[in-house]
Amino acid sequence: MKDNTSVFDQALAMSPLEKAVLIEKLFQSFDQENQKIIDQAWTTEAESRIEAYEAGKISARSFEAVLYDLNKK
Repeated sequence: MKDNTSVFDQALAMSPLEKAVLIEKLFQSFDQENQKIIDQAWTTEAESRIEAYEAGKISARSFEAVLYDLNKK
């Protein structure tokens, strides 16, 4: 196993988006049995957001604007 400090230092050097992806993968590694339940919940949430957007209840932001905000933190 690699030195934990080295792995931690590498993670700290990542962009916020890269950290978020890493965190998600680590969380998923804890509980593979419930992954189908989690995936279904996200599918339901995504479909709900699409319906709200199409009905004009919520607005959207460009991917570039979201990334910009994430990276300036």
